[in-house]
Amino acid sequence: MTEPLIRIVDDDAAVLEGLAFILEGEGWKVRTYDSAEKFLREDAPSVPGCLILDINMPGMNGLDLQRTMRDRGYGLPIIFLTGHGDIDVAISTIRLGAVEFLQKTCDNDRLISAVRDAVARSRAGFADVAADPYDAIRLVQRLTERELFIAKRISSGLLNRQIAERLGISVRTVEAHRLAVFRKLEIKSVSELTTLLTMAGN
Repeated sequence: MTEPLIRIVDDDAAVLEGLAFILEGEGWKVRTYDSAEKFLREDAPSVPGCLILDINMPGMNGLDLQRTMRDRGYGLPIIFLTGHGDIDVAISTIRLGAVEFLQKTCDNDRLISAVRDAVARSRAGFADVAADPYDAIRLVQRLTERELFIAKRISSGLLNRQIAERLGISVRTVEAHRLAVFRKLEIKSVSELTTLLTMAGN
């Protein structure tokens, strides 16, 4: 299995550097992003791991990024790490699927423990994806030509609305195709979809 990657998104360079130093010291592979927009442009959903995410950032904030990831079916576990958290915000992030909500003042052991748990969740999800390229090819061959076209666009990060506009069809029709793709491929997230398509040579 691909080595897990810990992603960190924060607009504070000192925070990025400090967290990367701590986690790399624990043996993790780490990549940092100074904005949510950069993360969405450059991250590879097919790589397991987790995301450590700040709340308050210029442009797209942490909650906006979490919602965007959910809308795209991006199943990467999220740990919120913020200096400005409150109970209402914490509840909102957990309801949207975050695995942990921590203050930046928390001790390193608690952060490392949260990362280990999040990576274990991510690996468990990836373990459900076909591990053999021949299995991946067999699954992908279940898709119709239109479903495969849509699957590739979903994997590239396009939203249902964007796919609908490109194909000249309704969003509801795209949603129906999306459900069919996930059912036929026996997957639950975009990261799993990307892994299967890659293994099948698509």
